[in-house]
Amino acid sequence: MSEADEIVLAASGVTRTFAQGGSRLEVIHDASFVIRRGEMVALVGPSGSGKSTLLHIVGLLERPSAGSIELTGRAVAGLADAARTALRRSALGFVYQYHHLLPEFSALENVVLPQMIAGRPRREARQRGLELLQRVGLSARASHRPARLSGGEQQRVAIARALANRPALLLADEPTGNLDHRTSDDAFALLTELVRGEGMAALIATHNLDLARRMDRLLTIEDGVVLEA
Repeated sequence: MSEADEIVLAASGVTRTFAQGGSRLEVIHDASFVIRRGEMVALVGPSGSGKSTLLHIVGLLERPSAGSIELTGRAVAGLADAARTALRRSALGFVYQYHHLLPEFSALENVVLPQMIAGRPRREARQRGLELLQRVGLSARASHRPARLSGGEQQRVAIARALANRPALLLADEPTGNLDHRTSDDAFALLTELVRGEGMAALIATHNLDLARRMDRLLTIEDGVVLEA
């Protein structure tokens, strides 16, 4: 496999501007970087620096004002909304600071539903869900709704859900931000184990420099400028 074949995400000259009154505010300026399969890359910057905006662009939730994104070798600039949605479902997994689990469904159902939306048969989706819950240590809690789970358990379900469709790239926005120090360390160790085990790439925005330094590479963003640390 060539080096190019291993690239999961390639951003080139990505810029994002917003109209603000009579002027334009540039939130992301000419960002270029690649992430390869098997890499965990930290994205670090102060609040308001553009971390979430960059994740939204990479996650196909926003379009850049300029520049290009390639995901698993596929240029996404010209894709229609339906094609972007399909690619997002198949190639991307998301973990947020807040778990965003559906409260009326069990832990297992929260992991099964994204798979069924992507077209996987219920039986296969359930088997994959049970496997992932076992890997995150929650087999005994599979039938419990989110309200009956601790904060750390809720985030573990969210991690399992993000991996359910075997994405090529995991995007995480402050995934341990709502957890205490010990639970945060446990959640990050679990996330690392699963990302390595699944052979995917990961881009993780965090304020936690200790966690950032445990990753393979560190990107910093300040005033919209992305640099390799």
